[in-house]
Amino acid sequence: IEMLEGEACPEVLVVAVPLFPAKERQRGYNQAVLLSNAAVAELKQSRPTWKLLQAHGAIRRVKDTRSQFELTPKGRRRNLQGAFAAGITAVAGREVILVDDIYTTGATARECARVLRREGASKVWVATVSRAQPEMVAAWDAKVRSGAESNENLTRCKQ
Repeated sequence: IEMLEGEACPEVLVVAVPLFPAKERQRGYNQAVLLSNAAVAELKQSRPTWKLLQAHGAIRRVKDTRSQFELTPKGRRRNLQGAFAAGITAVAGREVILVDDIYTTGATARECARVLRREGASKVWVATVSRAQPEMVAAWDAKVRSGAESNENLTRCKQ
């Protein structure tokens, strides 16, 4: 998030990618919220002029999607269609930092950003703790897909 200094406006909404309510109850926490809370607490200390407003209610997960882990990039996008909806926090005209634990193909970030932009967010920045390497994504896809499709994907991801 520190990389946004000078790029983002001084007052930004921070939104964690939501879990489906039943999954969050079962797990007992949302890892994206925990990461977001820790980052905001640290940045309030190191960057007191920034106004980072936590707004986890800006989007909500309305569809219980299956795990993205075993899905292809196309399957991930399809799995997340309609999974998120506007929440109770207004984002119109505001910049938003969307926080998630991992960025693999970008399907989750894209779908959340689509909802936030549709609700009027002026910009959506994405912050994650880790990013899967394209070779790793290709390896996962190769396990899921078969034949020419997985060879085609391996070639695409290496470019």
